[in-house]
Amino acid sequence: MTRSTRSHRRKKPVSSRSAVSERPRSSGASEFALAPGSTPVLPAVTSFAELDMPKELITELTQQGVTVPFPIQAATLPNALAGRDVLGRGRTGSGKTLAFGLALLARTAGQRAEPRRPLALVLVPTRELAQQVTEALTPYARRLGLRAATVVGGMSINRQADALRNGSEVVIATPGRLYDLIERGDCRLDQVRTTVLDEADQMADMGFLPQVTRLLRQVPADGQRLLFSATLDHDISKLTRQFLDDPAVHSVDPSAGAVTTMEHHVLHIADTDKRSVVTRVAARDGRVLLFLDTKRAVDRLTRHLLTSGVRAAALHGGKSQPQRTRTLDQFKSGHVTALVATNVAARGIHVDDLDLVVNVDPPADHKDYLHRGGRTARAGGSGSVITLVTPDQRREMGRLMADAGITPQTAQVHSADPELTRITGAQEPSGVPVIISAPQPQPQRARRSGAPRRSGRSRRPGR
Repeated sequence: MTRSTRSHRRKKPVSSRSAVSERPRSSGASEFALAPGSTPVLPAVTSFAELDMPKELITELTQQGVTVPFPIQAATLPNALAGRDVLGRGRTGSGKTLAFGLALLARTAGQRAEPRRPLALVLVPTRELAQQVTEALTPYARRLGLRAATVVGGMSINRQADALRNGSEVVIATPGRLYDLIERGDCRLDQVRTTVLDEADQMADMGFLPQVTRLLRQVPADGQRLLFSATLDHDISKLTRQFLDDPAVHSVDPSAGAVTTMEHHVLHIADTDKRSVVTRVAARDGRVLLFLDTKRAVDRLTRHLLTSGVRAAALHGGKSQPQRTRTLDQFKSGHVTALVATNVAARGIHVDDLDLVVNVDPPADHKDYLHRGGRTARAGGSGSVITLVTPDQRREMGRLMADAGITPQTAQVHSADPELTRITGAQEPSGVPVIISAPQPQPQRARRSGAPRRSGRSRRPGR
């Protein structure tokens, strides 16, 4: 099979792009639906062999044990490979990375980038997601002889600039660091033919939107745009109106569908018993991911759990990237059993067989809930999402669940309640303090994905 050679079409003026309509939900939240495009959507496939992809990609898929496309891949790949803009929604852990990644690589295969001028771009909101995308796509890019560079904050900007100067066909980047490199003259986007926004709903938030818009305006207007996310709401209309031309829209799972393989529990607790409840849940046999609102709260709880005998570690934006990477590795290996995190861990974190996520602090909205919960029950697995709710949080939590389309199981529990143990595996911790070796920056080999950050430039969203 040969790569599609369909030429890119000239983008229409912004005013003629697809209309967006909002669909009200139960508590004032809204989703949107694009009006049907003028071009028929190609049908989904049942196997990778049906797709117009280079044979090298089919070979690598087989070697990786990926034999049957997930629904989001089966639906979006035919249109993406044909060069059409795509707007895709699929639940967390559903295979979105390969859905856009295979198309991007297939359409870039056989080309060579000039120094500083990549041919394909993936924009992501967090460093962790950038690394996850890089790890997922590297074997396929290598099979095609394509060079990839990861461009994120917290790592050496000079090494990333070197990778771009040496020529990289594919760049996976957070917006802030990519913009820094463009300002330095180390990168130009005028030859990018395929642009991906992963976690597009977060990229449409006001903290990211100005930079994302500025970057997309530097990409050729007749290029291909692929927007993917697990949740889509009215905020994303800002991007679809301006940058997508007659997109193929695939909503494999509605927002509520992102959580259908999970059990959802809302546990009502007393304020005075909250720390004891959290401590016993964290001491369970097996790993648990605990979400809190602030970095300070994360650090405070982590210290308490370590003193109580729980192998805990903290993950938040105040940690350096090497620290964050090593902490995640410790959690994935089981060296750390309780990962205490802010929303930095809500997207782009994949941990095999993680069966429990606990919202120690309830999330701010239903999108945060879906993404936090999506760290479990990935790739068709199952898991539980527990939200601890104090009396003053009950009303707001009810609204959030309605927005998420979830009817949770509810219970009033206390720290020594057998029901808490049944639901979460909670148990009394050993009380013997433990020490987890602090993540330290590791010696860096020369590599395309960068090394510890040495730049003193100011921080921007998406670094």
